Amino acid sequence: MSGRLKGPLAGVRVIDCTSVLMGPYATQIMADLGADVIKVESPDGDTTRYLPPGPDATRGGMFLNVNRGKRSLSLNLKQPEARAALVRLVEGADIFVHSMRPGAIKRLGLDYESLREANPGLIYANLYGFARNGPYRDYPAYDDIVQAASGLVDLQARLSNGVPTYLGTVVADKVTGLTGLYAMLAALYAREKTGRGQEIEVPMFETLVSFTMIEHLCGSLFDPPQGPPEYPRVTTASRRPYKTSDGYVGVMIYNDKHWRSFFHAIGDPEWTRDPMFASMRSRTENIGTVLAKLAEVLAERTTAEWLELFRIAEVPAMAIATTQDLLHDEHLEATGFWQERDSEFGKLRFPGIPTSFSETPGAIGDPGPALGADSRDILAEAGFDDATIDALLDGARKLPA
Repeated sequence: MSGRLKGPLAGVRVIDCTSVLMGPYATQIMADLGADVIKVESPDGDTTRYLPPGPDATRGGMFLNVNRGKRSLSLNLKQPEARAALVRLVEGADIFVHSMRPGAIKRLGLDYESLREANPGLIYANLYGFARNGPYRDYPAYDDIVQAASGLVDLQARLSNGVPTYLGTVVADKVTGLTGLYAMLAALYAREKTGRGQEIEVPMFETLVSFTMIEHLCGSLFDPPQGPPEYPRVTTASRRPYKTSDGYVGVMIYNDKHWRSFFHAIGDPEWTRDPMFASMRSRTENIGTVLAKLAEVLAERTTAEWLELFRIAEVPAMAIATTQDLLHDEHLEATGFWQERDSEFGKLRFPGIPTSFSETPGAIGDPGPALGADSRDILAEAGFDDATIDALLDGARKLPA
């Protein structure tokens, strides 16, 4: 395990009963930062194992990446003996995290009240779709569903000629994963001060509504409202990558200094003295017209010409990159962002750890493990004898066709 036990979370043990992307993303970061993450899987395995492309039928590329650095324990939790074994593992853990609906985890006897008896200092994290004290609590939730329910899809429609669209990334899963991560680390810090464990709830819906409404609550922050719940600068149909004479460019002329520098760089034409360009307030109140004028001007030169001008004027701007471009981006190559690993499948490329630590750097781990690859070692570490381990593994030997 090239990443385990290196980094600021070295010595932390995590029992990870999550699947797909939300929870595994949170625990992948923990593994990158040194935690011993034990990924508990059913005999069928995490469903993302089977998402192509991949080197074999049970380890697709997404799985190999988001489960790197973890150890896999396969247990059939429908069997009382397997549940008892997991509870025994929890006794020596710092964090237990799952992504099952409340009713399902309770039926397994793995709810917080049950596991707290085994480990009073346990940090117990629930990552699921909707908070359990609301009427949506039993609804199934996936990224697309939560994007739709959170207002994000409707906001995107403002930029797509009124047609609702999803973001081109699983934003609900990843934002909730990051939120779950900081919540677990905060609870871990609180335990260091108080000695007490606690239960955490991280619902996707509430998390993405919070994420969306940070800026969009806007005038509806006040009672009575001073405006609709919408930040107009980011929802105007004119906000989009700008067409140049030979392509597109992303540019953010935002504050007064940026606009003055931009006007000076293009020779301060007469239209720049229009009062609507004078201040942040006047530009925001006329944002559609302001950005439409900017689009008209940017169409007059090439992308390369604009990027050079924006660099000189110190106006934030970048070319439009594809995901293919990122694999060979000069900045990412210079910073060593892409990490290569030799594996049983040959050479693999992973995105590196985006944060750095001067004293306790982490390290990315080995690719996501084969289903149950570490079961025997993990159970032996917990003190189970060979006969008991054999019996537990026999109950978790069903593999998908």
